Amino acid sequence: MNKPELLMPAGNIEKLKYAVTYGADAVYLGVVDFSLRAMRKGELITMENLKEAIDMARNLGAKAYLTLNIFAFNNDIKLLESVMDRIKDANPDAIILTDMGVLRLVKRYLPEIPIHISTQTNTLNYEAVKFWQDMGATRAILARELPIKDVAEIKKQVPDMELEVFVHGSQCVSFSGRCLLSDYMTKGERKANHGNCAQPCRWSYKLLEETRPGQYYEIEQNERGTHILSPKDLCLVEYLPQLIEAGVDSLKIEGRTKSLYYVSAVTKAYRNAIDEVMAGKTDDLHKYFLELKKVGNRGYTQGFYLGNNNSESYSYDISKGLAGADFLCEFWDKKGDSYLVKTKNKFLKGQEIEIITPDEQYITKATEIVSDKTKEELEVANTNDELWIKFERAPQNYKFALARTKEIKNDDTTS
Repeated sequence: MNKPELLMPAGNIEKLKYAVTYGADAVYLGVVDFSLRAMRKGELITMENLKEAIDMARNLGAKAYLTLNIFAFNNDIKLLESVMDRIKDANPDAIILTDMGVLRLVKRYLPEIPIHISTQTNTLNYEAVKFWQDMGATRAILARELPIKDVAEIKKQVPDMELEVFVHGSQCVSFSGRCLLSDYMTKGERKANHGNCAQPCRWSYKLLEETRPGQYYEIEQNERGTHILSPKDLCLVEYLPQLIEAGVDSLKIEGRTKSLYYVSAVTKAYRNAIDEVMAGKTDDLHKYFLELKKVGNRGYTQGFYLGNNNSESYSYDISKGLAGADFLCEFWDKKGDSYLVKTKNKFLKGQEIEIITPDEQYITKATEIVSDKTKEELEVANTNDELWIKFERAPQNYKFALARTKEIKNDDTTS
């Protein structure tokens, strides 16, 4: 079996660093105006720092793919054409695109850069993959609606084309992301396929059904209505052997708008799981499923990949992802045996917490908490504080260390 690439989202410069440091082989990143995710936090990736971001990924040992996968109108084409020189100078390892007009521009101005066909094209069969290959693409990012057996058939029919599949993260109620709900519900103000989705599939609806001849459809709702359009999140960590056996070249994680903690913890789980599978250790992949419960999710499903997608794949009770563990702090600096941290959620002195780094994962306690501003010793680390903390066991490399609660809450996210 060939070892697949682990492809992680890079929503900003900081997340790019953490994703690669925690084990990503490649990252995908977007810039304002041409990507299906509108970033709002951190040092955003723009045309001005695009080359810096791509060089940073390479210097850390990873590839960087640029997403130009909007549904492009005439003004988008004109704007994109005006920045082609900047993209050429940044020299990404590949361009991810959907629109045929964008494809023509990329082939004209960037003939040396590989083309990856976005999942937004709804590629479902080997003839479609051959078509994209004929158009000059080197990789097809397959639709999420395919069972693994169909992925294997496509690889068999088109063995010299790279195949990429999503294995983890949020899913749309639409067909591989082609959704107009947000456009309609916001009167065109929040266009899903221009990176600004309002996520109406996560809203709570009350449905009135007058008649349905010959069919019985039970609608269940509580006082909040029912989230009948909100799919659970995808999680295929326990099915990596089947995906790798099917010939998948790249395993993709959704989540450019997710938190730094999410990106780091999910990367670590999939990196370790992939490495174990490649070493022939496939008996205990469920431990990584349990690890993935500790990040935000709406419950987990395998979607269409096992060929049995059904009503159990929808999150009827919640719309917002709930993490099984609270992200407690990230590490900023070190003096002696004290660490400067930025807290994200409250925790107590002496409370057992879990620290993760790219190389470590263990339970420890805070033995001393001191305010960076007042120098006062504290019993509680409060949210958004900057504190100097001593730990019962400190990380060997603190620069990318994160801390979280050790227990799994909301433990109804079954596999």
